[in-house]
Amino acid sequence: MTRFFRSLPVRLACAAVVAAGAQAPLQAQTPTYPTKPIQLIVPFSVGGDADQSARNLQTLAQQLLGQPVLVVNKPGASGAIGSQLVRDAAPDGYTLLMARTGPQAILPALQPKSLGYKWNEFTFIGMLDLNPVVCVVNVDSPHKSIADLTKALIDKPGKLSYSTSGPATTQSLAPQLLLSLLGLKPDAALNVPYKGGGEVTMAVISKEVDFACNNFSSLAGQINGGKLRALLTTTPKRLEKHPDIPTAREAGYPQLEAVLGWSALYGPPKMDPVAVKRWTAVLKQLSEDPKWIAGNATFGGIPSVMSAADTEKFVSDSYATYQALVQKTGMEIK
Repeated sequence: MTRFFRSLPVRLACAAVVAAGAQAPLQAQTPTYPTKPIQLIVPFSVGGDADQSARNLQTLAQQLLGQPVLVVNKPGASGAIGSQLVRDAAPDGYTLLMARTGPQAILPALQPKSLGYKWNEFTFIGMLDLNPVVCVVNVDSPHKSIADLTKALIDKPGKLSYSTSGPATTQSLAPQLLLSLLGLKPDAALNVPYKGGGEVTMAVISKEVDFACNNFSSLAGQINGGKLRALLTTTPKRLEKHPDIPTAREAGYPQLEAVLGWSALYGPPKMDPVAVKRWTAVLKQLSEDPKWIAGNATFGGIPSVMSAADTEKFVSDSYATYQALVQKTGMEIK
């Protein structure tokens, strides 16, 4: 018995060493995230709403995470190239996507057979901000309100025109949805394509087209300068700096709220829950940060941080609206 108790300290020490050895591999397998720089893929070029939203997120997120957040622009195919890159990335949380309306909701509805991903084949982390879409006419236009414009569309089908920068854009979907709500055919107004949002706006100013529905950030200067008249905004509430612009709901077309620019944070499918949890905490802190909130104002973004579940519901509703519109109008791209 004495011999046993004399050897007990040695036995306990050996047991502690064995236990520590058993725990070491487990700890090595679950390091604290993040331990290296994170890539934030923006599926559009530098300078647009998506890029500005990403850089606004980057500034404060890397301070909270303690690791660099690198904004990487991967434009092409209306945002599909950058989106596909994240869809196929390792789910370790080091490659994330600045998700946008076009590539994440409109393209999946327009190209359900040829697109390499579906709207819900990502890990939803959270919504960041909303980008108003505003429908405008030239300040000299006889259409003083959305009621005037819709009456003209009904009375003179095929006579009015609108500008867009391609089919997979809110600029195209908003007028098409409006025509559908009016019970009109897709060709009841002429779609005139341009290369970008700036040209879409200038087409209305130069009176090449009768109206356009564009991101507010591309219109604000011209509205403020008295060259354009805003008829409605697709945001649920009136714009803080332009309270005179009625909402789509107030105008009698609440369905147009689905045509809204937005930025959200996505990850690859089945992303590491530890990384998701860390980013969820970051977004909560951002939502209360005055600098991040103020940063949104520089590109016309409306802070609107949502949970992963609410983000998925929001995008699901948006996708369903576009899908129904595509089926009704036959706009599907093969």
